[in-house]
Amino acid sequence: MITLSFPLYWPMLKHQYLIDHRVVFWHNLLIVFWITMNRYVKPFLRWAGGKRWLAEILQPIVSKRLNESNVYFEPFLGSGAMFFSLQPPKAHLSDLNGDLINTFQQLAENPNKVIEYLLSLPATKDRYYQERKKKCRTALTQAVRFIYLNRNCYGGLYRENRQGIFNVPYGGNGRDHKGICRDNTLLNASLILKEKNVKLLNCDFAISMDKAKEGDVIYCDPTYRKVSRKHFDRYGKDIFSWEDQERLANTAIEAFDRGALVIISNASGNGIRDLYPQGRVARLIRPKGLGPKNNPKSQVEYLFILDPLELWDEWNKMDGIKIHKI
Repeated sequence: MITLSFPLYWPMLKHQYLIDHRVVFWHNLLIVFWITMNRYVKPFLRWAGGKRWLAEILQPIVSKRLNESNVYFEPFLGSGAMFFSLQPPKAHLSDLNGDLINTFQQLAENPNKVIEYLLSLPATKDRYYQERKKKCRTALTQAVRFIYLNRNCYGGLYRENRQGIFNVPYGGNGRDHKGICRDNTLLNASLILKEKNVKLLNCDFAISMDKAKEGDVIYCDPTYRKVSRKHFDRYGKDIFSWEDQERLANTAIEAFDRGALVIISNASGNGIRDLYPQGRVARLIRPKGLGPKNNPKSQVEYLFILDPLELWDEWNKMDGIKIHKI
């Protein structure tokens, strides 16, 4: 992968810059060229348990499976780190979090308005709590609020109370919303979402995964907090229960039986291995931690892989992956 240091600033505020439509056109064209050459786009959201590190490992083998006719499914979208790394020709991106999906949709359709609105908001503690309790009237302002809170909250966490109200406190670090506006992270993400054949859906994972067919690829990253049958958590008002784990496994096996490659990040304990008898498991170690300070202690994560082609020799050649029978 070629990594270019190419700062491209997007002049959005009319009171600071005189915008010429010809400048905007050539600016967009230049960024499209840069993305095409570089092929690397950062996720615009901070997300606990994000998989940018894993995307680098899986990208070679997964990209081989995706041609112009195959579809990539990511039914637990989160920050979309895997999608932005793979940049598949076709994608179905979905999540149960409606505000998250709306944010992706608004960024794809109205990037200029999103950026302009964000740049008008100060990164202060007082404004953060004003935005947190504000009720938005439009899809656009809701998307702006979502990005603003995500970039300014403690540790990039997404957490709701039982009433479905976002309740993460103010973070106050240098990774606020201004940077992703000025370094074109938002604009780059928007262009990828528009350049690719992407469908964004607010739905349960099973609705999306049931559409997968032979040759398609599914990557699932269900959020969990503790390895316990009582504590699988979406960080929202709805708990990801043990019954959901069983339902996910059944849905994944059905897609596998139809010929889809299914990859699931999950905890390995309390019977989860038993849910995937047809698959293989890979044990991965990475530094991981929630909150602004990363936990230096290495932690274990597992990939459950249902590969209809059973190309286990290729999987074992991947950096950091060792495949085992379940």
